Amino acid sequence: MTRSLSTLLVAVAVFSSCLPLSAAEITGEYLEARTCDVYTGPCFANGEIGLTGREAVMAWKVDTGKWANVDLSGLCVALVIRADDTLGYGGTFTSNPKQIDSVILVDSTATDAQRDALVRFVQDTATGLTKSVRRIERAPISLENDFVSGKGKFRAGQLAKIETRGFKGGDCVCSNESVIYSPLAPIENVKAAYTVNMTFDGKGLGGTWTTINKRSAFLGTFSR
Repeated sequence: MTRSLSTLLVAVAVFSSCLPLSAAEITGEYLEARTCDVYTGPCFANGEIGLTGREAVMAWKVDTGKWANVDLSGLCVALVIRADDTLGYGGTFTSNPKQIDSVILVDSTATDAQRDALVRFVQDTATGLTKSVRRIERAPISLENDFVSGKGKFRAGQLAKIETRGFKGGDCVCSNESVIYSPLAPIENVKAAYTVNMTFDGKGLGGTWTTINKRSAFLGTFSR
């Protein structure tokens, strides 16, 4: 009996070693910037909540992988949103906007099938932020992150852009800063950063905006 059990355990171990390891379906890099500070002191955040932080630009670059069974390796996609209240989910301060309108920007090099898959990826990833998609537009998109320096650079043609840098000594105002808000998308390796410039100059959201010099960005990676 003991010998039979040992043989069975060995067989199970061999069989298990032959099974493929579970892996993410899609992986890549992420960059986000908002119109309120996400890394700040509670007193500053309290002064902004309900007044700013209603707009955001979120961008993904797929390093490798598929979504909806379509290969998206090397492609980028972005989500631009405007809400009727501060976008605050999790963290120290929270708010629940009733209306969130969005525009999805898709890599112009994507095929029609890839375009549809990128849109679906964004909708599946940011479900609560994509209930009211006003426009879907193609644009030449690029995204580069340097996690060591905190530098992130995203551009979607003339429609949207983000440029960040790492924090410097002078960026600390009250010496009580912390990450007040969570990123708007599920990401890993989160790094807060300083927004040099975040701009939306497209259509569909009832206006455009430019935000400069705010502690309002996140760099990260995603794996789903």
